Amino acid sequence: MTSILLALVIGAAFGAVLDRIGATNPNWIGKMLSLTNLHLMKTILLAIGTASVLMFAGQMAGLVDVGHMSVKTAYAGVFIGGLMLGVGWAASGYCPGTGVCAAATGRKDAWFFIAGGLLGAAAYMVSYPMWKAAGLLEGDKLTLGAIPGADYPALTTISGDIVGIVMGAMFIAVAFVLPERLRGAGQAVAPAE
Repeated sequence: MTSILLALVIGAAFGAVLDRIGATNPNWIGKMLSLTNLHLMKTILLAIGTASVLMFAGQMAGLVDVGHMSVKTAYAGVFIGGLMLGVGWAASGYCPGTGVCAAATGRKDAWFFIAGGLLGAAAYMVSYPMWKAAGLLEGDKLTLGAIPGADYPALTTISGDIVGIVMGAMFIAVAFVLPERLRGAGQAVAPAE
């Protein structure tokens, strides 16, 4: 029960931050994707980079239990699904997390997004045997860096923790050097409304 309450508190805090940075407003997502205002992109890159550095450094220091991490299988269906998610995100201005947060703030369009997502999930469940039979759900677990004690193939022999820290640092660097906008005259003000 404690873990459920902790998840609710962390989820509510995360949702409040998403709303504060403007991620629950599809107009800001559109401005980011059209490169007219990159405030949100900079925030996302900084958050991912910081989390990456802290997580992988924590693993190296023994503060983060590696047993909670898992390597996902890479297969054609994952890439197709990723493309579908990207198109849906661009078309609606929401990803699954921001859509739920936007609904919590009272945005009615977010409820239609959530309904569409649930219908899409139901369609996938019904058509799952077809996708499995087509071989789109078969693949291997692969990592960018080597994981000590794991038998996953890696693209490099460099430690996966080091690769994660370096990639996180690169995301942080890009977040700081990226201008507020690459083109157009989008507003460069904070998105909280």
